[in-house]
Amino acid sequence: MEGPLTEAQLGTAGLANDARVPGIPLLSARGVTKAYHRGRWPRRSQNRVLKGVNLELHRGEIVGLVGENGSGKSTLMKILVGALDRDGGSVDRTGRVGFCPQDPVLYERLTCEEHFELFASAYGMQPSALEQSRTMIYEALGFDSWADTRVEELSGGTRAKLNLGLALLPDPDILLLDEPYAGFDWDTYQRFWELTSERRAAGRGLLIISHFIADEERFDRVLHLVDGIIDAGAAKQ
Repeated sequence: MEGPLTEAQLGTAGLANDARVPGIPLLSARGVTKAYHRGRWPRRSQNRVLKGVNLELHRGEIVGLVGENGSGKSTLMKILVGALDRDGGSVDRTGRVGFCPQDPVLYERLTCEEHFELFASAYGMQPSALEQSRTMIYEALGFDSWADTRVEELSGGTRAKLNLGLALLPDPDILLLDEPYAGFDWDTYQRFWELTSERRAAGRGLLIISHFIADEERFDRVLHLVDGIIDAGAAKQ
């Protein structure tokens, strides 16, 4: 079982006033670098995954981030949410963050209900807000019949729904979603886009990582992570 989430992973930062000001990015990354070291001295090598990534996410937009396997997409997402230290550069976040990791951080012996209660406590949500949001998520993603079921008994698709639901729970200003619809059936995939479109209309900012984007028209911009940097020339404007 995975260990407890850190405060950064749970996105418990309060809403800052700047989050309501048009034109100011909700999320800004400047010159972000990250390298991993392999082996032991004297044969120790360095793998530079991120080589100076620049990225902005504004209110009311859905941005896609694509790249080949091993290109550093998930590494960048973890740095943006604060779950992984960067080697260089800066990251500024304004407002509350919701994070849907590629590998769900779920507790096998807890039910869906217990997960929502645990995360709501970390988010600092009032009981009434929890009830309203949880009900909406169950209905929107269609897994209310599994509310009292332990994670160890859930299918992969239902786990993916819970993973996404936990990120949506506090209605965050910034949604960072790493391969969020992997394992979804077609109906749930359509529901996912309804949910994200509603949040874009409400002024939220969404960054979605995907290995392959089939529906580019659903995004306001699509960025390509190539050789450790964002390839601006390949971005859909």
